[in-house]
Amino acid sequence: MLKRSITLKGHRTSIALEEEFWTELDSLATTAGRTLPELISDIDRRRLKSSPPPGLASALRVFVLKSLAKGD
Repeated sequence: MLKRSITLKGHRTSIALEEEFWTELDSLATTAGRTLPELISDIDRRRLKSSPPPGLASALRVFVLKSLAKGD
């Protein structure tokens, strides 16, 4: 597990994910022409619309898996 700290909505938060998920998130952000914090902020906003919202790390993993399944 790798832990990274990013700022979401003006607050620092730490996220622990397996290295493979970080690698894929970095790649997806680059492909979309965005920074990793921008991509994670969007995923965070979308997850908070769920009831109950999943944890951020879980939402990031699901985003990566769905992106891989779509071929993005």
